[in-house]
Amino acid sequence: MSQARRVRGLAARTSGRRAELVAALWLMAKGYRILGFRLKTPQGEIDLLAQRGRILAVVEVKRRRTLDEALEAVAVEQRERLRRAGANLAARRPALRDAAVRLDLVALAPGRWPQHRADAWKGA
Repeated sequence: MSQARRVRGLAARTSGRRAELVAALWLMAKGYRILGFRLKTPQGEIDLLAQRGRILAVVEVKRRRTLDEALEAVAVEQRERLRRAGANLAARRPALRDAAVRLDLVALAPGRWPQHRADAWKGA
């Protein structure tokens, strides 16, 4: 692997972690409790797991130029994996068994406030 590729990869991971931190702070300001960051599951990685009341939000964080680009950046297969991962986590944690699992998106764009889209792909 070339040095340039390693540097780009490190920059992308750093940017992603910053985006996740900003998203977590944004959600906490909206009353969510953050239960986990970058949770590895057999179905895939969950960027953020957050709870507010009976809602368990599996949150995908995307940094793109627009909200539409962020929504399109998560393929149908990835959304299904994330839904299964959230349901699996909820089933294994007694305190979350009665929670309604929802797939949310926090989109970040340069020079703009974060945008939280609850149930981002409802019906999709």
